[in-house]
Amino acid sequence: MSDPMFTDTPVSRCAYYRRCGLPAGIHPEVGRIVVKVGLVGAITMPARLGQRVRDDMLYRGCALGPIVAHIRSRRWTFLCRPDVPDDQPLFTELFRLDVAVVPFGGEIALPSPADAHTPSRTWIVPPRDTFRPSGAVVLDYLRACTRRPTR
Repeated sequence: MSDPMFTDTPVSRCAYYRRCGLPAGIHPEVGRIVVKVGLVGAITMPARLGQRVRDDMLYRGCALGPIVAHIRSRRWTFLCRPDVPDDQPLFTELFRLDVAVVPFGGEIALPSPADAHTPSRTWIVPPRDTFRPSGAVVLDYLRACTRRPTR
């Protein structure tokens, strides 16, 4: 049972996400919080690759935006600006790396207090404000990480 002085509900969490510029909504039947791609972009990749991209961005002084870990699928989703061009050669390149740009209108599930007993999502980098890096910049770091050997 939660402490009555501090309650975190899907509604309160969703309100926080909205204050951070994420146009989040709730699937009421399960309490899942989602954000649709449109005003926010998203790039999803295997967790190990995501960790390399995040670490490289930090090492090179690039500001990070929110990053969600999807625990069961072992994938990370980088929330970014929706500025990745709709380009078939790019999507083919990303497909080979098991990376996807979430299409316009796609939903990204965000961590929710409804997941407390069986967490399936968690924040690697939680949203703190409305900052989102350029999706094109995230892809530049991704390319840099996949073109050189791992450390």
